[in-house]
Amino acid sequence: MPPGTGDTQLSMSQLIPVDGSVIVSTPQDIALMDARRGAEMFKKVDIPVLGLVQNMSVFNCPKCGHSTHIFGHDGAKVVAKELGLDTLVDIPLHLSIRQTSDEGAPIVVSDPESDQAKAYRNLADEVVRRLPEYKDPISKS
Repeated sequence: MPPGTGDTQLSMSQLIPVDGSVIVSTPQDIALMDARRGAEMFKKVDIPVLGLVQNMSVFNCPKCGHSTHIFGHDGAKVVAKELGLDTLVDIPLHLSIRQTSDEGAPIVVSDPESDQAKAYRNLADEVVRRLPEYKDPISKS
């Protein structure tokens, strides 16, 4: 769903069967306020929160290799702990993620062995592992 906890998100969560939610946030304080509200909203409507993703967690300079936490350091991990949730994965801020997505060949397709692609695969693995057994809400059986 799009960011926020307004009427759209609340209506969607009540009208569409949802087996679990994943909260995605950058580590900066302002984004974490929305992440916290989102997690609380899902709990109120009895949708399990599978965990938090810390997006754009670190920028590693391609020239010198220096790591910079542009949006803050481990903010999503702190919020996850406060809410009793796990941090599923850290997704780095990396130019190749944006470039390959814009070109229509996301990093998991265009460079599957990269650290960035591995982070997305780890996220997918974590989500599948944490989902309850799926039951088709439309099936009569």
